[in-house]
Amino acid sequence: MTSPQTLSEAERRVLAGWAADCVERVLPLFESESPDDARPRDAVDRARAYSGGGLDTAEEIRRRFHAGRAASAVSAPAAVAAARAAGQLAGVPHLAAHALGAAAYAVRAARLAATSSAPAGASAGAGALPDPDAVAAAEVAWQLDRLTPEARAALAALPLVGEPDSGPLGPGLLARGDLAATIRAIQAGVRG
Repeated sequence: MTSPQTLSEAERRVLAGWAADCVERVLPLFESESPDDARPRDAVDRARAYSGGGLDTAEEIRRRFHAGRAASAVSAPAAVAAARAAGQLAGVPHLAAHALGAAAYAVRAARLAATSSAPAGASAGAGALPDPDAVAAAEVAWQLDRLTPEARAALAALPLVGEPDSGPLGPGLLARGDLAATIRAIQAGVRG
């Protein structure tokens, strides 16, 4: 019996393309700190190829942990989050729910980058740090805008975060804190 977080192969391929878009937006955060580490970029490229039908599902499932290991190669929180987004992306051929993990980590990366990018000594007004909630909301809105009708339908078929007993959307890391809040916002936008 398959998990309700798996979906069909066709749906996983559609979601891989959408999640690749989400991750690619934050990939420069990783690449600026570790320009010679191609694992996250490779995950995006492979997800696009998988989405287009060019890669075998079984092979991509075997390779799914490769990209996520890049998170240990960087120290900046935004770069770590971008690498983790790529790691989740690499898991989409295994479980479609990882597309939501990829999107949530991409939002985290954008939020962290925005809150660490103001000049030293900046105060309210010019040069002040952006509101992290506004940055996250804008990124989620961009992600929702990128959904094709097929990707929207696939995401709508997934269980709500925190409801399953196991898997990416179960009681683990994606069901807590800012990642869960982001996934809830995406799921509300898809179902709303």
